[in-house]
Amino acid sequence: MTETVQFGIDRLLDDPALLGELKGRRVALIAHPASVAGDLTHSLDALIAAGVNVTSAFGPQHGLKGDKQDNMVETADEIDPHYGIPVFSLYGEVRRPTGQMMSSADVFLFDLQDLGCRIYTFVTTLLYLLEEAAKHGKEVWVLDRPNPAGRPVEGTLLVPGHESFVGAAPMPMRHGLTMGEMGHWFVEHFGLDVIYKVVAMRGWQPDDAPGYGWPESRIWINPSPNAANVNMARCYAGTVMIEGATLSEGRGTTRPLEVLFGAPDVDAKAVAQEMRALAPDWCAGVIMRECWFEPTFHKHAGKLCNALMLHAEGPDYDHDAFKPWRCQALAFKAIRRLYRDYPLWRGKDFKYEYTDDVLAIDVINGGPALREWVDDAAAAPDALDALALADEAAWVQMVRGCLLY
Repeated sequence: MTETVQFGIDRLLDDPALLGELKGRRVALIAHPASVAGDLTHSLDALIAAGVNVTSAFGPQHGLKGDKQDNMVETADEIDPHYGIPVFSLYGEVRRPTGQMMSSADVFLFDLQDLGCRIYTFVTTLLYLLEEAAKHGKEVWVLDRPNPAGRPVEGTLLVPGHESFVGAAPMPMRHGLTMGEMGHWFVEHFGLDVIYKVVAMRGWQPDDAPGYGWPESRIWINPSPNAANVNMARCYAGTVMIEGATLSEGRGTTRPLEVLFGAPDVDAKAVAQEMRALAPDWCAGVIMRECWFEPTFHKHAGKLCNALMLHAEGPDYDHDAFKPWRCQALAFKAIRRLYRDYPLWRGKDFKYEYTDDVLAIDVINGGPALREWVDDAAAAPDALDALALADEAAWVQMVRGCLLY
């Protein structure tokens, strides 16, 4: 993908008519470190330099600065030292903007880089913002950005009643939408009476090689501390499930969430062989490489772990064949078969995203189906595949009218 792609922020800054719509209005920006224009100027600086009256800013999980390394580390409200405007945290005392926060502006510009995965909390932050904007008569614009995981859809739909901050609505793990498109679906699905606008990208071709969603002309900036590259973004819809397991997802190393697992007491080579024997198609499109690491913090800190690293990149990467959610599920299944009594799942005492009395793996998947399939010795890959295929087809049909590209 060699052509220049204009993201939403670039189009806004370059279009006098769009900027004119903001003239005389109080504007809020929802942003993080990857909220940058094409020249890598942060969106906050670029908007103010363009004459936009930015009266407040909002930071999602990990903060406006992206300084909070781990999950479930909250950020406090603050005053921006340079501009003197309030910076409200949407991952601190509240997850949902309060009435006082909403009163700080007339138009809310949402400029968060997403990873294309339901559990990545910026999706839920968008929904909460839209809901509160509808209540308070505010306007929301999404300055659209690419889905770096591209268009493929994968995973079972969240089961109603299993909503959480990592599960906003009945969508699959890998949703295939941009945030602008997701906002359209939220407005439609929840019947929101809100003024909603997408400043769409120009030139984005999500199916084109080699980027398959991420333009090679753009520099990658971590949208959260552990989202270090496009490989992570492609793998994340699978590897994020390890947060619900006792295995290491590679936190405490320089390549987190790019491994199927890491553990001091699991033979990675044997797991890879078992995976290929069980469902070779679920291992396709990606290179699984045995490796070793010693986390400096988090699970298994200070212990030598054997692991399988995923390389969804390079000449052997097949964008259509790679199924990260199935690949990760298969790794769990292989471990369960090789180590029948392995304590695979984190217990209910681990309150994942502040939920109560629910296993983290079930919160992550929006229901118990995947865990039950892993733990059922008689359940073959076809059983999980049938569940997922039906839900994936339903989702593709559901969002067809929301696609902008």
